[in-house]
Amino acid sequence: MSAPGRLQEILLTTLQQIGWVESAASHTYLAIALGSIVILAALMFYVANSVLRSTVANMVARSKSHWDDELYQHGFFFHLAHMVPAVVIQLLTPQLLEPGLFISAFVSKAALVYLIVAGLLTLNALLNTVGDLYNQSELARRAPITGFIQVVKLVLAIVALLIVIANLLDRSPIILLSGLGAVTAVLMLVFKDAILGFVAGIQIAANRMVTNGDWIEMAKYGADGTVLEVGLTTVKVQNWDNTITTIPTYALISESFKNWRGMQESSGRRIKRSLLINLQSVRFCDDEQLQRFKQIRYISQYVENKVSELARYHQDNQITEQDLLNARRLTNLGTFRAYMEQYLRHHKAIHQEMTLMVRQLAPSEKGLPLEIYCFSSDKNWVNYEKIQADLFDHFIAMLPVFDLLPYQAISDQVSIDRTV
Repeated sequence: MSAPGRLQEILLTTLQQIGWVESAASHTYLAIALGSIVILAALMFYVANSVLRSTVANMVARSKSHWDDELYQHGFFFHLAHMVPAVVIQLLTPQLLEPGLFISAFVSKAALVYLIVAGLLTLNALLNTVGDLYNQSELARRAPITGFIQVVKLVLAIVALLIVIANLLDRSPIILLSGLGAVTAVLMLVFKDAILGFVAGIQIAANRMVTNGDWIEMAKYGADGTVLEVGLTTVKVQNWDNTITTIPTYALISESFKNWRGMQESSGRRIKRSLLINLQSVRFCDDEQLQRFKQIRYISQYVENKVSELARYHQDNQITEQDLLNARRLTNLGTFRAYMEQYLRHHKAIHQEMTLMVRQLAPSEKGLPLEIYCFSSDKNWVNYEKIQADLFDHFIAMLPVFDLLPYQAISDQVSIDRTV
């Protein structure tokens, strides 16, 4: 007699001797057999879970590796323990229950579904572990794989669902796959975001458009901060106010956004800001001013060279200084612009190997803009703002030295009665 018949015979004989049942088809026998299967499965789960938790926990605590800690935290061993009772039910059901009975088929199908779900959760825990370990490496900044892991999870879930449905319907999964052509349009609609996100993820990874840790700006979605995760359907961005913005992944290839990674990887961060000068304060320099400007360390040589250059020009062209129409003279604005440039070239916080200039922009009703265009050696946001503020504090304070005035719109002044 085969093993299944042997186990059934032992249980049936024992119950008959007690006087509880008469045959294997009785409801009492079926209830006892089914209860025995459930109890044994629960007992095996308890044993497997206890052994795995205690043994694995000790191994993880003693191990110097990090991957086993991630497996434990993601519940890999817990889900793995769930596969044990599923296998026990699968093995005991045909041994204790008649194969032709409805209850036997139902329990076998339920056990297979249980096994598939437990296996799927185990694989998901493994994939989560792989993703977390990868994201902790430097390679994740160049090529994030979160989206691809989500694609694998989706494919595994679809395969598991097909196997479950095929098991419940007693049909081959291949037959179910052949019938998917009729519902392709529906599937395309249901998984539209996933499909678009998968295609976008490939382009993003191939072109290194966005990686975890990048600072991006996307005004349409209110995103201005650090990329936390590039997923299959969404990209998570932590804004500077610590709010989280989610952006559709495919939007990164269909719409424009600003990525500050180039600045972060370069050796400097750009300073580009203008100082508005009151046009009415711009004038030619007189001798008193020139003598005063020669005492300023950064431009003393510049003033002397320019005075000599203009003197030679006037002499060569037989122009007197009283000839206002043809004479060339220094202005307080041009001298101040030269001072600003020399000050930047002697500033330790300014990158001297990158573009550095002070230029005039087109004048407007708000005055004449003098724009500083240079790069800070320190890219840290807080330090960068301090450097920029210190520069303009100094330049604004130096305006009176050059007899210049900043532009400021006149506003109504309201007197405040401070009498208590």
